[in-house]
Amino acid sequence: MTPASGLIRRTEGRVLRLTLNRPETHNALDFATCRALVDGIEDAMHDDAMGAVLVDALGPTFCSGMNLDELFSPEAKQLSHVHEQLFTEAARATKPLVAAVQGPAFAAGVGLVANAHVALASEDARFALTEIRIGLFPYVVFRALAMAVGERRAVELCLTGRQVDAREAERLGLVHAVCPADALAERAAEVARGLAESSLDAVRSGLLFVAETRGKSLMEAGRTAFRFREEQFRSPDFAEGVRAFRAKRAPRWPSLAE
Repeated sequence: MTPASGLIRRTEGRVLRLTLNRPETHNALDFATCRALVDGIEDAMHDDAMGAVLVDALGPTFCSGMNLDELFSPEAKQLSHVHEQLFTEAARATKPLVAAVQGPAFAAGVGLVANAHVALASEDARFALTEIRIGLFPYVVFRALAMAVGERRAVELCLTGRQVDAREAERLGLVHAVCPADALAERAAEVARGLAESSLDAVRSGLLFVAETRGKSLMEAGRTAFRFREEQFRSPDFAEGVRAFRAKRAPRWPSLAE
């Protein structure tokens, strides 16, 4: 861990775990922590030894949002830039991002959850876009939120600032599963491990396809799908997947070879 960042960074097999560690501030996102999160995620994207990133937190709160004090500092513009990087990571990611939400996630904390490809929450987790209460619209996290729950619902959550519990968050699509608090950590680690052991080549190709077809017409997306699928048909991982399926054994992905 870099002490100034408030982030614990550790490798667990093929999973990079990034743990928010500023419980005394309810894991508010200061510049150093945001920078460390961005650097950690981007490092994992370029390291074939890593197959997934798991973001979690220590303390009773997952993340209370931005560190407001920094918004009025001379470095505020730099902070805005790193926020833009952090909350668009999912759109650029070529490996799965997993979030484990063990407590309240407010404001930018909701953005971290929406940014994940797979999000799990404890039964007592709560979520709210609280920025509107201080005269701010959550501009930077809005697109990630809209992709998670749909634009109309995202607007409603941003305008009302209302709080939703874990079960409603699951119904809305903000989180994918709700777990007992004492089971969350292991369940999230299990999901991350499973994703990390999938074909690195197929996951990367799939996420690139999703990013490339976002906003395209059905016809354009269809042409892009044809191109990506033809490329994947020729990949060593696909050939191994077919062999393993026919032999009724676990695949040994060439893309994961040491």
